[in-house]
Amino acid sequence: MADINTRFRGLLQRPYEPTFVPKNNGQLYYDVPDSYLTDHYRPFGAALQNRFGTNAQTRIPLPNITAPELAYADVVSRRGGFSVFQPSHQRVASQLIELFLGQSNPEALTAMAVFVRDRVNGPLFQYALSVALMHRTDTRDVEIPSFLELFPDRYVDPAVFPQLREEGTLVEQGDRRAIEIPMNFTASDRVDEQRLAYWREDIGVNLHHWHWHLVYPARGPDRIVRKDRRGELFYYMHQQTMARYNIERFANGLPRVVAFRNLREAIPEAYFPKITRSSDGRSYPARHPNESLSDLKRVEDGVIVSIADMELWTTRILESIDNGFAQSSNDQRVPLDNDSGIDLLGNMVEASSLSVNLQYYGDLHNNGHNILGYIHDPDNSFLEGFGVVGDNTTAMRDPVFYRWHQHIDDIFVRHKQRRPAYTGPELAFNDVAVDSFEIQLNKANAPVNILLTFWQRSQVNLGTGLDFGPEGNLFATFTHIQHAPFSYRIRVNNRAGATRRGTVRIFFGPKTNERAQTLPFREQRRMMVELDKFTVTLNAGANTIVRRSDQSSVTIPYERTFRNVAASSLTRNEAFQFCNCGWPNHMLLPKGSPEGLEYDFFVMVSDYTQDRVEDFDENVNCNDAHSFCGLRDRRYPDARSMGYPFDRFTAGTVGSLLDFTKPYVNMLVTPVKVRFTNTVIARA
Repeated sequence: MADINTRFRGLLQRPYEPTFVPKNNGQLYYDVPDSYLTDHYRPFGAALQNRFGTNAQTRIPLPNITAPELAYADVVSRRGGFSVFQPSHQRVASQLIELFLGQSNPEALTAMAVFVRDRVNGPLFQYALSVALMHRTDTRDVEIPSFLELFPDRYVDPAVFPQLREEGTLVEQGDRRAIEIPMNFTASDRVDEQRLAYWREDIGVNLHHWHWHLVYPARGPDRIVRKDRRGELFYYMHQQTMARYNIERFANGLPRVVAFRNLREAIPEAYFPKITRSSDGRSYPARHPNESLSDLKRVEDGVIVSIADMELWTTRILESIDNGFAQSSNDQRVPLDNDSGIDLLGNMVEASSLSVNLQYYGDLHNNGHNILGYIHDPDNSFLEGFGVVGDNTTAMRDPVFYRWHQHIDDIFVRHKQRRPAYTGPELAFNDVAVDSFEIQLNKANAPVNILLTFWQRSQVNLGTGLDFGPEGNLFATFTHIQHAPFSYRIRVNNRAGATRRGTVRIFFGPKTNERAQTLPFREQRRMMVELDKFTVTLNAGANTIVRRSDQSSVTIPYERTFRNVAASSLTRNEAFQFCNCGWPNHMLLPKGSPEGLEYDFFVMVSDYTQDRVEDFDENVNCNDAHSFCGLRDRRYPDARSMGYPFDRFTAGTVGSLLDFTKPYVNMLVTPVKVRFTNTVIARA
């Protein structure tokens, strides 16, 4: 009998190969009754069984079931695009998730999923089944592959796939070479924005965005949407992404992102994605320079929104911020000027189903993606699908994603500036002093406060994502930014005479902009990036804390970002939902510069009695990336506002980070150089 991982992993592979085709390199066969077969294949049921069902080592028998009504899923065409930003697609996904959640046990879920699989859109099926698996108590530990393994076409130059098929068809598995995925294939270096292509088009960054929205869906059954502080997490995850992106722009000689707040202005940035959906052979459409938005009238897709709608929703959201309250759907005033206001606002702006008044405040964030994603064909005259920014699996590849999210972040900042500055008692930790803070590479005699970045060539197996492709492994290599491992060394003096518990918070921020001009604190504060957060026990007197960079509370390691689940060495208690959620560790640091670009590294030890929500072990059950992803079935593990202590405005007398830290002995700033070595090193 197949274990639970095997049965569901097979269903998620190659979604356009019918379920009766053996999975797992021919070793897994679903014994599909004729009643499950689609109209096209039902007349050939016996012949299909004789042809495909003879050699597999593992067979999964399936009972006869009552066929579910699936007409609602026809809204998303079988081989078309699926986007969680589109309201009609959200509704279909929610119904499918509900269907899967309602099955009585894993065996019943398997049967229902097999029946549904060959009748609905492939990515829709994978999304709905993945969300259901992670939220059911009896399937939550199923190890689901990353989207790279399921749909590599979203991340890879399409010229690679014919080479992979040739290699897989003609060469025995043990002798197959890896095919190289080129860097910077979307534009020439004459395009300034192409300097950031290595960052925007990084596979790990895009997998992070997809997976975060999988863990925190905006729409769906209430029990999967209603998670602790999910609206605030929407704000914080995207705010930190924008901070990192702007820092990376400075390192590449580009100015910070200009917010796309005037929807009637032309967009100078073009993007030609050069990626093709394997399901229908259609390329993601390009956006040409200086295109302008139009009202969206995609009647066939159920996406109808005007620029005036977007402007009205924005005005209403800004009015609610300025008034300090939102108007609920039952005409109640809901306060925003408190600690939970950012959570309410996050759900309003994103527009999740938890919005206090979805009809009044509208669907701003999601429809921003839609109206930008269809800029090339707003009324479907040319029957073109959405561009990459209209699909959350690919949106971060496009420069306009960051212009839109800079505008979204500016809305949140308008709320944050109404909150009072943190007081001395809120920032201090009496009798606890940080005496020194150093960062050093994990090698003997490395100089202090100098970090290194470089290019790394890594390898992934794309075999399970090629529908009707050859069996076995098909490897591709890609090049990405990486940093040399390092550690923080923090010396803390506990003068209280008794043991204390504290929370160590580590951030970094840019000292200068792209012109090497010093940033005032009001600008630097918005670009302070969280690197790590962890709890420590401080004995009376001197304490030395050593923390490795790969222990970050923000990131997940390379092996979990790109893992091939079939070859995974992870233990079973490391459940998929949070194991794959987190910023990729290889993107922890900015690129820096060949000469060494200096950044401010900040450390703070805050009072754990003020931070504590409930105790947890960051080394158990994939709790390690909790800063962005929270904890499974538990409250967010920090009572402070996300981004504390940099999420609020400060007094005008605070002109620099040193001014901010000067009154507090529990904080310290260290300048650190990040030196980029323009060499390529193969991953060991």
